[in-house]
Amino acid sequence: MSTAAPQHLGTGQQPPGRPSIGELVARISDQFSRILRGELELIQVKAAAKAKKVGAGAAMFAVAGLLGFFALALLITTAVLGLAEALPAWLSALIVAVVLLVVAGIIALVGKKMLQSGEAPSAEETKANLKADLDAVKKGLNS
Repeated sequence: MSTAAPQHLGTGQQPPGRPSIGELVARISDQFSRILRGELELIQVKAAAKAKKVGAGAAMFAVAGLLGFFALALLITTAVLGLAEALPAWLSALIVAVVLLVVAGIIALVGKKMLQSGEAPSAEETKANLKADLDAVKKGLNS
């Protein structure tokens, strides 16, 4: 019993419409390289999105630091005014400083949360995607 591909009687050629083994290997190679390129593009997109989150979190921390600096300057001004007059002018400066510190604290917490969510892309996730792609290719070869 022969395992060779069916041939037209008398011609020694494969019937039209059935690709040769070489063509099948070329298709598999092309599809596999497309899959790999797609996975690499996916990793790049995910990394860019994570970098944006980390950048936004860092910017929030910078804003919180700036507001904290102004609050400290106002607290110092409050102390000076309080010692100089002991009247409502220092109280108003104190209220503004406390409000700025509260706002800086809120922004710092939001920035911290954004920085914590900016993790690197998962290598396990990429491996799982590639394994699924390879399983699909193997399944296609067996059918």
